[in-house]
Amino acid sequence: MILDSHQHFWKYKKETHSWINDEMAVIRRDFLPEDLEKVYKENKVDGCIAVQADQTIQENEFLIKLSKENSFIKGIVGWVDFQSNTVVNDLEKYQDFSIIKGFRHIVQAEADPNFILRKNFIHGISNLEQYNYVYDILVLPHQLGAVLEFVKLFPNQKFVIDHIAKPYIKDGFFSGWAVLIAEIAKHENVYCKISGMITEADYNTWTPEQIEPYMQLILKSFGSKRIMYGSDWPVCLVAGGYKTVISLTTNFIRKLTTTEQNAIMGNTASEFYNL
Repeated sequence: MILDSHQHFWKYKKETHSWINDEMAVIRRDFLPEDLEKVYKENKVDGCIAVQADQTIQENEFLIKLSKENSFIKGIVGWVDFQSNTVVNDLEKYQDFSIIKGFRHIVQAEADPNFILRKNFIHGISNLEQYNYVYDILVLPHQLGAVLEFVKLFPNQKFVIDHIAKPYIKDGFFSGWAVLIAEIAKHENVYCKISGMITEADYNTWTPEQIEPYMQLILKSFGSKRIMYGSDWPVCLVAGGYKTVISLTTNFIRKLTTTEQNAIMGNTASEFYNL
């Protein structure tokens, strides 16, 4: 089974998707299940986790609707305002929708490098465990120090780091990111998605050899049982097609055992998201 642990859908609006800059103009359009289903058939992918791209309750409703119409959507990572006084009620409400497996906040866009440690945010996150929800950590390398303190607070909460924490591959920066990732990985409740890597390199000139040291560090730190493949489709299209993205991972892991490869390509995500 091949499970894509990280992809997005959207109906493009200039205001909502202002983060899509001119360099990324190729994804300034709608991306919906009928587009992805064709891609999955071509690449023998069995299903996916649809991850929020817009921080609204309406985004959850949008993804729930798509999941009801498309059985290859196996789970959803949605959004709630973790700093809100209503967070418990919001989480309670989504218990009626088993397709929602967890939540995330776009922490990478927050100006405060310690946003993830804010008292109200931590209070909101503290409610996830009782509802058996997971949490996707979306951050940049300069926020990893805060992430290390954050995961220490919740030893029983399942976390996954999106896009290997977006190291600055284009600039060749490695060591600072690597030290903190290795420390975070010592917490066995934290997993990592090998996703979103080619868009952290130069869109036009990246090579697998350039990205391999980052993947090696993730494999060494987390082990195959806590790593999951993700495409970051359609964002990945600014730097390569879907086949290019999935091949980057399958080629990297081809020397591992079949059990290890199966874990990375689907079994770990299935277990993590309780599919």
